[in-house]
Amino acid sequence: MKHLFIVNPKAGKGSAAEQFMKTLESNLKALNVEDYDIHITTSQGDGMSYTKKLVETGEPIRVYACGGDGTLYEVVNACAEHKNAEVAAIPLGSGNDFIRIFGKKENLLNVADHINGTPMEFDLIKCGDEYAINQCSMGIDAEVCAKQASFKKLPFLSGEAAYTASLLYCFIGKMKSTFTIKIDDDEPFTSDVLFCFAGNSRWYGGGYMAAPKALTYDGLLDFVIVKKDCPRIKLLGLINKYKRGEHLGWERTVFKRGKKVNIKSAKPAAVNVDGECKYVTESTFEIVEKGIKFVVPACSDFLEKMKNGTL
Repeated sequence: MKHLFIVNPKAGKGSAAEQFMKTLESNLKALNVEDYDIHITTSQGDGMSYTKKLVETGEPIRVYACGGDGTLYEVVNACAEHKNAEVAAIPLGSGNDFIRIFGKKENLLNVADHINGTPMEFDLIKCGDEYAINQCSMGIDAEVCAKQASFKKLPFLSGEAAYTASLLYCFIGKMKSTFTIKIDDDEPFTSDVLFCFAGNSRWYGGGYMAAPKALTYDGLLDFVIVKKDCPRIKLLGLINKYKRGEHLGWERTVFKRGKKVNIKSAKPAAVNVDGECKYVTESTFEIVEKGIKFVVPACSDFLEKMKNGTL
């Protein structure tokens, strides 16, 4: 099997990637990994295109996304629905929300744990011609994610802090959107909402637990719809509860598991696909069961918890 390392040199504001690269080749030599390729990305989309070329040869390959959530997005979209490809994530970025399911990111930096990890079939979310392994959303939280990219460029903000700053910024402007939402074969409903979220995993935004019950392998998405039905000053007081995943019991929250959600908006609204944002009037988020092989790090207790039903 070929081992491909896609490295974002700007990850962790550059310092994390630099430190990682200092020891990567010596670590691979110590692990007796001979067939490997290291690609340092030079621009947005470079990691995806480079990975696609190798994946589409059909040869067995394990691709390591060495960076943040953006690097993982590119690798996932290059490998999605390719049975010859496996994906691992080495968390060098400031967010790295998806990999939180395996433990604290500072414990997941050892290359050996990913080389010796166990591949497992995970679900994906499809939105148009894009794939997400973590989450998709439409509404104010997608606006927040779009703005977060700007805040993360500031030297004193990263990950969770940048998301919180963006959230507070967006609270000043327009907060609600009128969406018509249809989940699976249910009757569609129209409502003023803050956002509509589809979770394959639990965290986003640098540690916000939007879908606290989501599982990456159950063939279902967790849909979370938060309605706008109270003053914004009260909503500000609920941010920490939302961060801790305590929002599913709110009266203003609709929570349901399913396979597909369609969202229509009378006006262009932000849509977020694993941190990649744009403006649309309609989106569909749909499950792709067992759409990717993902490597569970050897140091993680994820597989044990899955067997015990304690995830």
